[in-house]
Amino acid sequence: MTRIAVLTCRRLPEPDPDHEPLLESLREAGADARPLAWDDDSADPGAFDLCVLRSTWTYYLDPDRFLAFCARCDAESTLLNPLGVVRGNIHKSYLHSLERRGVPVIPTEFLPRGRRPDLPVIMRRRGWARVVVKPAISAASWRTRVFSRADADEGPAFLTGLVRDRDALVQRFMPEVDRSGERSIVWIAGEPTHAVRKAPRLAGEDEQVSGALPVSDEERRLSRAALDGLERGCLYARVDLIRDDAGGLLVSELELIEPSLFLIQHPPALARLRDAILSAADGA
Repeated sequence: MTRIAVLTCRRLPEPDPDHEPLLESLREAGADARPLAWDDDSADPGAFDLCVLRSTWTYYLDPDRFLAFCARCDAESTLLNPLGVVRGNIHKSYLHSLERRGVPVIPTEFLPRGRRPDLPVIMRRRGWARVVVKPAISAASWRTRVFSRADADEGPAFLTGLVRDRDALVQRFMPEVDRSGERSIVWIAGEPTHAVRKAPRLAGEDEQVSGALPVSDEERRLSRAALDGLERGCLYARVDLIRDDAGGLLVSELELIEPSLFLIQHPPALARLRDAILSAADGA
């Protein structure tokens, strides 16, 4: 029997609606599918034919340990998404790489750890009235805040605290977020399956999403350009998009490690993911 580890963490910071449906679907198809927590010292990825990254949502608390665990999965089993993809996607500097390739991305300032940032100067120079400040390695809007120019003390203090111990980002707050939110384009086994609309979310808030929506040709083109061929080697991907003031699409996130895939919103996507996992396990 094919042994499949669905990778998670010991204590989920929030429920994962995808988790049980995926396990159940794999088991109904005849696989021995089990959850395996990346942060459990007793976890043995070598006991499985395939390790599938899913709700490893505490990885940002110890990224070095997480990457070491992924490397162990890669050495002792087969890891999906692949180790090279994980390493390239864990730090949001990938947005800079996308921008260099000509992919339109949300306007972003990158601030390395130890820098002495001046948030008001950044906002004046870039002409930004409101900004999002967040770590370069994070999940679930951890330590993410929105500030305006009126937050003369709180915003700079928050950013200074961030860069004291980690790389950080300052991004323009996109007004479209308040009007219609982001669009998340879900890719499974090389093709987009569906989209959802996400409401804005900051630290400590619950995620609110729509039902499944069709993927437009424009969204397909931009998300494919952002993936740049990675979709062919990835089991899954999610590309989050937002519109700028002129109505053009921008990439806000490229999620290749542990994104919610909104499988219960679109059962065909669950079936496609199950089949792709089983196929990958057979070839492992």
